[in-house]
Amino acid sequence: MYERLQSEATSLNIEVLEKRMKKRIKGLYGDDVIFINKEIETTIEKACVLAEEIGHHHTTVGDILDLTKLSNVKQEKLARNWAFRKLIPLNSLLKCFIHGCKSRFEIAENLNVTETFLEECLEHYREKYGKAVKVDKNHILYLEPLAVYETLE
Repeated sequence: MYERLQSEATSLNIEVLEKRMKKRIKGLYGDDVIFINKEIETTIEKACVLAEEIGHHHTTVGDILDLTKLSNVKQEKLARNWAFRKLIPLNSLLKCFIHGCKSRFEIAENLNVTETFLEECLEHYREKYGKAVKVDKNHILYLEPLAVYETLE
């Protein structure tokens, strides 16, 4: 996944560089350059961070580092939500259940995302859709508790 996102960034004329940064900073985007913290241990977590930084390319404007400003927090959320939809579209959650994933750990592993990223994504979908959303003609994804039901249409 990380390599695929790096290729996508390149196709958008964005340079991706790994650099040692303060531990609390996982990634930064500006002027068509994404920095990923070299200290991140797994490519799965790097992919989650890179997706969000590509999301900044698509959704944010200007310097939004000061998170005491509400407008910057909103732009941060837009980029994060873009990353959620990119890495975990609703139909991919459905496919996990169809392929027998039972736990959040199994779902995260199947989707190549961190469990934290998955949990935050599920929270995003709950905010957007409520407790359930119809994914396709025959399936409803329940976000609380997490389950899939097949409809008889």
